[in-house]
Parts: sequence; structure tokens; C-alpha cells
Amino acid sequence: MKGYSASGILSAVKEGRGGVFVAHSKNTQDCACVRFPNPEKVVLPMQQHIGAPCEPVVKAGDEVKVGQLIADTDKFVSAPIHATVSGKVTAVGDVKLPNGVISKAVTIESDGEMAVFEGIEPPKVSSRDDFVKAVRASGLVGLGGAGFPTHVKLAFSPDKNIDTLVVNAAECEPYITVDYRECLDNSEYVIRGILALKQYLGFKQVVIAVEDNKPKAIDKLSETIKKLAPEDHSIRIMALKSKYPQGAEKMMVLSATGRKVPPGKLPADVGCVVMNVASVAFIARYLETGKPLVSRSLTVDGSAIHTPQNVRVPIGTSIDSIIEFCGGFKEEPFKIITGGPMMGLAIIGTDLPVLKQNNAILAFADGTFKVKPETDCIRCGRCAEACPMSLMPTLVARFAKAKDVNSLQKSGVVVCMECGSCSYVCPAGKPLVQHMRLAKSILREAGAKK
Repeated sequence: MKGYSASGILSAVKEGRGGVFVAHSKNTQDCACVRFPNPEKVVLPMQQHIGAPCEPVVKAGDEVKVGQLIADTDKFVSAPIHATVSGKVTAVGDVKLPNGVISKAVTIESDGEMAVFEGIEPPKVSSRDDFVKAVRASGLVGLGGAGFPTHVKLAFSPDKNIDTLVVNAAECEPYITVDYRECLDNSEYVIRGILALKQYLGFKQVVIAVEDNKPKAIDKLSETIKKLAPEDHSIRIMALKSKYPQGAEKMMVLSATGRKVPPGKLPADVGCVVMNVASVAFIARYLETGKPLVSRSLTVDGSAIHTPQNVRVPIGTSIDSIIEFCGGFKEEPFKIITGGPMMGLAIIGTDLPVLKQNNAILAFADGTFKVKPETDCIRCGRCAEACPMSLMPTLVARFAKAKDVNSLQKSGVVVCMECGSCSYVCPAGKPLVQHMRLAKSILREAGAKK
């Protein structure tokens, strides 16, 4: 692999186009995760991942313990859900998710014990199939925000010629620092997870991609590789330019390998698998303990938060109780977001549960950011220049307003990752991401009518 620097750290093989330079605002980078106290109750939606929702296997009145299976499905693209506190199931009903989707959910009232389910034990893994089945049983989905069931990504055929694992530790979104802390505080689990993935899935090379504004993470991971795998020269670290959206899968594959993922294709189609660094570390912990995905780390930050910090919370904990744990609001919030400010979802209230794929809760006071008033497009082309996927957002917006299905199909909008770079640079304040989403919705509706 090309790109070695004098320091022994890889530099990007090929720089992707587009993107924007945003303020990092990593205010919590020096805050190790603190554990959230036992919540009074958790609400566990059945739709916490891309794919088919789960169906509850418990009912109101059932007693459950931490790590006990409470929901599953026989659909392939899905992931089982486990109890995150011990206590009694008090309800199985509908809840509204941050994206507006109505999902069935299991509510558990905690008994305050956090008693662990007796059936938990390390999985017995001796083959590729065992490993993939274990990952599915763990309930793991992409912890970087996408929420794609991990076992689906790893269930590729041995003859598919997938040779490269790219570990995504870029964390290019402003404010979020939980992946950075994972590299510093749990580097041994990161490397052990990589070694397990190599052992069972046969990756020939591994690239841990970190933005160059995180030198401590690069140093810590380097030290840990030397400690745990001193003779394994296939695991290397790449320092990427600190540019958003550097952590996007297709951009990362290009940077790490020089391979370009064609429109409509996945990293696997060019021989790569991309995994979030926290997901990799979780696999190592699961193989060691057998404890499924019942908690996750969150960055809680923003100008309206009293005490910004990184918090480890049981999945299903209410957002309002987490904010209260962080000292509450020091100012009335103007906007609250789950995820990062570029790709996260704005929410209208805090009575929502934390999902598996949530990596941040951000709350901002009025006046934190300058909101551009929408004006006429001046045809400056900045949105096209910033687009990592070489799209023309203003043209797509025009086609979407006209509901011109044929032109939208030719525009290539389906490859849009909704990164927000176009909206960020637009001097006219156009809601271009919303237009891109509308365009994709129009194409889905048109396809459904055929």
C-alpha cells in the first residue's frame, strides 16, 4: 500500500473531491465516558436499525434481566434487541422515533438491580459462520450513526475477493468525540476486534483511518498495535486530512485504498468492508463476555448544555434524563439534535429514547449559529464544488420541485449521502439537503407505482 509518511503513518492514497472545512468544536475530547446511573425505565423501539423491525418476544408483566432477548425477527436485514435494565415489562405499544416513524416498543420499568441475565456467556466461535452468527446474536448495528446490522455487512462470501478492512475512526462531524475516546480509552479492544475480524473473515490488510487533528488517538493506536500485534504488519494507521465528510464510506474507501466505489455500489463491490471503530471494539468485548449490545457512549454537548460530557447510557434511556444528568439546560434550547450538526436529526422534544445508532445529543441556544435567510440562487456553483459525489444540487432541486422523474433519474441523486456540504456552503441559504431527500422520495414513489 502506498502513502507511507516519514513517521510510519500512512497518508491518504487518494484524496476525494468536494467536502468542506468545518469548525471541529471538540469540546469534550478530554472527557472520558462517565457511566449514567440506572434509569427508572427504558423504552426500546423495535426499529433501531436499517432493515426489518423486530417483533417482541416478551409481554407486559414479564420479568427481564440485562442482556435478555426481548425482540427478534427471522428477516436477514435486522438485529435482535435485548433488555438494557432488569425489571418488569410494563408496556408493549407504539412510540414515535426522532425521524417521525411510528414504531412498536417495549417499555421496561427498572428494579434498580441491573441484574444480568443468567444465560449470558462468551459465544463459542471456531469458524467464519460461527463468527457471523455471534455478531448477529450480539445485536450489533453500526455505532457510527448509520445503524446498519453488522452481521449483514460481514456475511460476504469467501470467494467475493474482499481483502481490506477499513476501520473508521475519522469522526469528522463537529462536537462528537466518543469515537476519539474509544481510541484512547479502549484501544486494546479496538485492536483485539481487528484481530478477530482478520482471523475469521480473512482480511489481508487493515487500515485504521483517523483524521490528522487527533494525534493522541493515532499515537495510542500505534502503541497498542506494537503491544498486541508486533509482528502483524498488515494493520496500519492512516492520517486523513481533517475535512468533512471524510468519514463517509465511499470517501474513506477512496482515501484508504484508491478504489472508487461506483454509483449504486457498495464498498464490498471493490473489495472493502468499512466498520466504525466503536463497532470493532464492541465485537472484541462481546467475544470476551457474551454481553450483547445494551449500552452505548454518547457525546452530550452544545451551547445550551450546562455540563458537556461523554456518557455511557443504557439504550432506551430518555434523552431528557440524560440532559438532566449533564446539569440540564443553562439556556433555553433553540435546536436539539440527535447525532452531529451536519447529518443529525432535529427533534421537537426530549421525551424520546436513545437508540443503538445515536452517538450524540446536541442542544444549542438561540444565536449560536447564524441562520442564513433564503434568497435567490446566484448560480455560483459552490454546492456542486462541495459535493463529494459530483452532483449538481441546485439542478436536482429544480427537478424535484417540478417532480420531473425522468430528469431526477438521470441526475444521479440516488447516490447523495445527505452530508449537508451543499447546504453548508450555499450563500443563498437554500435547504438543498431537504430538496435531495424530496427528490429521492419522488423516485421511490415513482418506482412503487410501476
